[in-house]
Amino acid sequence: MSSTTALVTGANKGIGFEIAAGLGARGWSVGVGARDEARREAAVEKLRAAGVDAFGVPLDVTDDASVTAAAALLEQRGGLDVLVNNAGITGGMPQDPTTIDLDTVRTVLETNVFGVIRTTNAMLPLLRRSASPRIVNMSSSVGSLARQQADQAGPVGVAYAPSKTYLNAVTYQYVRELEGTNILINLGCPGFVATDLNGHRGHRTPEQGAAIAIRLATLPDEGPTGGYFDDAGAIPW
Repeated sequence: MSSTTALVTGANKGIGFEIAAGLGARGWSVGVGARDEARREAAVEKLRAAGVDAFGVPLDVTDDASVTAAAALLEQRGGLDVLVNNAGITGGMPQDPTTIDLDTVRTVLETNVFGVIRTTNAMLPLLRRSASPRIVNMSSSVGSLARQQADQAGPVGVAYAPSKTYLNAVTYQYVRELEGTNILINLGCPGFVATDLNGHRGHRTPEQGAAIAIRLATLPDEGPTGGYFDDAGAIPW
């Protein structure tokens, strides 16, 4: 095994796949976390063909048993150094607050927020044993209240945008609780990337979107924690 092991959730395609590829290119062992077995194994095969030490991790972040089993698999493989919480959904558009189906909001929160908490808590015992543990939560600039107030956060979306604001706040609570440990936790925004999430309307490539996660996952021990970043630097909360 490689000396550093990472788990990337939602890694079978898009930004998640490119994060896995980028970390694997650095010689890391990378767990491809995904629900769909066929897509997961296809991604692993593609990464291995490129020389990446990749392995599949059956993982549905909305399911307690699935997340527990994923942590057990990583334990068996020797542990975990870096967790990238990338899995996310939009819930579909439009999302006007006056007409939204509350089940849509619940579904988005279950993946984008509760899934991150569930996965992070399951992986923390492994991360605590790492020499240089990192957690990267993939957020979005639409979660910035400052940008929302400046009308710089895209269309109205009462499920997706607030789920990222919630994720930002949750991340900072982890930072507060884990203060004094060597675990660095940061938020990364990939920008408007052309993926299935937005019908491929984005103007950035998945590889470009993955860059911020790779940078935060490979921070030196003296690197920042509790930050909210995109490629240009810090994002206003």
